[in-house]
Amino acid sequence: MSRVSRSALIVLWWFLLAAAALVISRNVHISGDLRSFMPPAQTDDQKLLMDEIGNGPASQLLLIAIGGAPEAKLGALSSALAQKLRDDPNFSRIINGESADLQLDSDLLPYRYLLSPTLDTQTFDTTFLHDELSQRVQDVASPAADMLNDLLPRDPTLEVLKLAQRWAPAKAPLVREGVWFSPRGEALMLAQTKGAAFDPGAQTAAIDSLQTKFSALPDVGDAKLTITGPGYFGAKLAATTRAEAERLSAIGTIGFLILLLVAYRSFAVIALVGLPLASGALAGLASIALAFGEVHGITLAFGFTLLGVAQEYPIRVFSHRRNDATTQESVAAVWPLLRLAVVSACIAYVAFFASGVPGLQQLAVFTIVGLLVAGMATRWALPPLLPTKFHDAATLPFIERVRVVLSAMPKPRWLPWLLLVVAVLAMWLAPTPLWQNDLSALTPISAAELQREGELRDALGAPDIRYLLVLEADSADGVLALSERISPQVEKLISSHAVDDVELPSRYLPSTATQRARQAKLPDRATLSKNLDDALRDLPFQPDAFAPFLDDVEKARALSPLSSEQFGKSTFGARLQAMLTQRGQRWFGLGTFSGVRDASALQQLADTTGNVHILDLKGASESLVMQYRTRILNALGIALILLAVAVAVALRDPRRAWHVIAPMSLATLLVLAVLRVSGVSLSLFHLVAVTLAAGLGLHYALFFERPVDTLAEMRRTLHGTLVCVISAVLVFGLLATSSLPVLRAIGLTVALGVAFHFCLSIQMAQRRDDAR
Repeated sequence: MSRVSRSALIVLWWFLLAAAALVISRNVHISGDLRSFMPPAQTDDQKLLMDEIGNGPASQLLLIAIGGAPEAKLGALSSALAQKLRDDPNFSRIINGESADLQLDSDLLPYRYLLSPTLDTQTFDTTFLHDELSQRVQDVASPAADMLNDLLPRDPTLEVLKLAQRWAPAKAPLVREGVWFSPRGEALMLAQTKGAAFDPGAQTAAIDSLQTKFSALPDVGDAKLTITGPGYFGAKLAATTRAEAERLSAIGTIGFLILLLVAYRSFAVIALVGLPLASGALAGLASIALAFGEVHGITLAFGFTLLGVAQEYPIRVFSHRRNDATTQESVAAVWPLLRLAVVSACIAYVAFFASGVPGLQQLAVFTIVGLLVAGMATRWALPPLLPTKFHDAATLPFIERVRVVLSAMPKPRWLPWLLLVVAVLAMWLAPTPLWQNDLSALTPISAAELQREGELRDALGAPDIRYLLVLEADSADGVLALSERISPQVEKLISSHAVDDVELPSRYLPSTATQRARQAKLPDRATLSKNLDDALRDLPFQPDAFAPFLDDVEKARALSPLSSEQFGKSTFGARLQAMLTQRGQRWFGLGTFSGVRDASALQQLADTTGNVHILDLKGASESLVMQYRTRILNALGIALILLAVAVAVALRDPRRAWHVIAPMSLATLLVLAVLRVSGVSLSLFHLVAVTLAAGLGLHYALFFERPVDTLAEMRRTLHGTLVCVISAVLVFGLLATSSLPVLRAIGLTVALGVAFHFCLSIQMAQRRDDAR
């Protein structure tokens, strides 16, 4: 094949890959819900945990502060921003203390007498109405008169405002300039997003829209917007991780290309080395789209990292070409080991598919399909495209010098056993816990940011994000009735200062029985009209001023009780919907806490009340992580056994198989020992990284165990291995410098693993004294 033909085919291959990438990108949905990387929930509490993490009443709140300007200006900015956000489809509810936030929907307004607790202790008799109207006389003479003028004829007992007070946080912020303010003089606001808190894409869109609308406000000047909350932290983590990964990957890619130029002295190699990898990546992506219908963003990030193993396949082809053989003959000579390396790596990633976790199953499909396609492309599509002129690696002087140095190194048989003992002791004596169960430790959120979030949460009276009161019944109305039944005990918790506030579902919607009881206490029109006339005798109101009030009460007497579905369509409905959830035939209600001071008192409430328990989200998440890890460890154990069997069958020599499996296993143990001695508790990301390092290490051990009868072939093996090792250490060593715990864990683990695997593969390889 001529040089022009080869160049044309290379360009065509890249063109087809680009076209395929364009088609796939337009037809594949990228998911951002991090719950895909959590294990399937098994218990009701775990299912509630997964819902709460993404859609819970506390997790979807963005806490907002506006500072850096006089109070009057901050109040105006808060009002203007709130008005814009209420029309924003990214948000379901905006609260900043304005009275506009406390108005009932017109459809809900007649239900105020069924929703308000007034009729639990009062009746609309002459005495009650006279007392209320006497108070209104004082109100209309106060600064609040403008707000009451439109409301008073229809609602003289101010049930709307009573409901507003009931639905406002118990520890409401200070109100100045008509909006909430913090003790630090900042205007405060709560924004509830429609998107799940565990969906970085949705949270990022909401935050970007919020910031854009704030920047577009007139006279912003030096005013500063502060946003915090679970959704903000998730969006920031996703953006920071993506930015750092892209930056470090770009640096690593440039370094890798320079390494290829130094190692092979050919620009053609750069155009060729990425073809198998890109082909495998697109095949893996298409497989996920067909099998799952969508691709998780983390799958892409981790998948391309894991698929980096495939870059070593063309490197082996480049390094093992011989001057005395055709390209096909050179590739055929190393293909049995390359094939075994591909199959072995795929076996390792089967463990992730067996985990039962959707995200990891996607990762397994992506990696396995990608490795198989990359291997086949390296074997059959790449060789015909290689340039005819090349530098035989065996002729490079420095490789021979390296070989001589490595051959002269002592290889005592006792050294691996000593390292094994040291590693086991280090693992056993390490002072820190073996496993990292606290997911918050894996985030890069600073202590200052967490402290700021706590300050705003306290100032706003926002719900605690750790504890939930879970109520269980056979219907939504049963949950509301149970919520009402435990309300007296909840009030005792508040009065004893165990908590600042407990928000129950019945705060928003009473049970059907309670609504009917209140409805039954509403007098008929004639009776109410007489009571109202008697109450007005010595008051300065016109006799017919309250006709709308009479109409509303008469209408309320005929209403059907308000259901949770109906209430869910109102302005405040999103809040209740977040607190009610159905699982199979059972319904669950979620009560939230603010200002928890005595968790044991909460547990005592649950212990003394049937169908009520406390859900500690931190404890539940740690329990879920432990179950998750156990499942993955079991799957990895099975994969290791299958891997050993595959190597033994392929090599047909137990001794050679031992010299491949032993260095890989010992190197993995040494990596874990170094991490433990360094005070690192192991997480899921370390397990993923250890698996990747083991796949790379197996590759090195296989080629060092390859029987050769010439020094030239030894030099080619060493050359290919050195290029693979240096490229892996370069790329993952850069990740180890990341400020993000997840990227740092992956980078450090793989870089250490590659170094240990390389050294032990040389140390434990069988001696070859017959080469010449």
